[in-house]
Amino acid sequence: MPLPAPDGPTPPDGGEKHRRRPRYPGTHPRSFGEKYKELAPERYPGIEAHVRARGATPAGQHVPILVEEILTVLDPRPGERGVDATLGYGGHARRILERLAPGGRLLALDADGTELEKTRTRLGALGFGDEVLTARRTNFAALGEVLAELGWADGVDFLLADLGVSSMQIDDPARGFTFKHDGPLDMRMNVRRGISAAEFLARASEADLERTLRENSDEPRAARLSNLLLRRRGTIASTLDLARAVREALEGLQDEDEVERAVRRVFQALRIAVNDEFGVLDRLLAQLPAALRPGGRVAILTFHSGEDRRVKHAFGRGLAAGWFSATSDGVVRPSPAEQRENPRSGPAKLRWAVRGTVSWNVEGLS
Repeated sequence: MPLPAPDGPTPPDGGEKHRRRPRYPGTHPRSFGEKYKELAPERYPGIEAHVRARGATPAGQHVPILVEEILTVLDPRPGERGVDATLGYGGHARRILERLAPGGRLLALDADGTELEKTRTRLGALGFGDEVLTARRTNFAALGEVLAELGWADGVDFLLADLGVSSMQIDDPARGFTFKHDGPLDMRMNVRRGISAAEFLARASEADLERTLRENSDEPRAARLSNLLLRRRGTIASTLDLARAVREALEGLQDEDEVERAVRRVFQALRIAVNDEFGVLDRLLAQLPAALRPGGRVAILTFHSGEDRRVKHAFGRGLAAGWFSATSDGVVRPSPAEQRENPRSGPAKLRWAVRGTVSWNVEGLS
């Protein structure tokens, strides 16, 4: 089989030769690592538009959801200061930063150090450097500590929290979030902290695992799945191991689509447990009234019922207590057009609130 052509000719000055593209079977790249054009869009103009036109997300990237709706709610203005509590690929942050000049500042938080540095570099190249963007590697449970560190203890003018897992994490098999390709069963946002999903399965009791599946993903067959998964303890080390185990546990179920939905729910439930996502969200919600100046706006984008219930109830309690002067009436959902262009936007729900003037006390949202 002949080798594929190189990306370009050897430079005439004898400099570094272009490396040949990765080899892969077939006519199109399939795995994450083979999608070299999508992973280097600066070298291949037009690749992003080409992939998105197919209703797909380019590898290594994330398409922000409900951008215009979030900008309307947050209404960032020149000179204001705000927080993007989940920086990710920086799609929302970029649009917010465009509205803060002159004199505004944005604090960006993300527990994923690898993606945080990539995004800070990317935004810096667009002109949003350290003078307007402050990035911190932490999850949003530490919001109050970081605001105090920056001298922003009196609060910010707006805050965004996009609770969805970034496409960069979902699509990369090495992170363990996906079962499309095999990879280590990890699922940690911050690989330096906590235990992996494989370790969680190795340690959990059957009762704990059943509760995890019920509470984190509303899994209707939680008892059946937890029993089989723990009988397979010690044999589940990769993402495909886990997916196979779930399918075997539901063998005989007529609805194959429901089996695949169960696989996704199990992955979701373990990811939430490994990263303590509900606990982290509860701590953010408890800090919100103190973190916002009077008139400050907050927008939270959720992706499943457990998150949305927490946000709805916290906003409702805050409105009743006077800490919020207004909250969204129901949820804002992506339009049919956005869902066609970005299928991953389908489950998204946006809720918002506006800070009132009533003094806040720490017991109020507990």
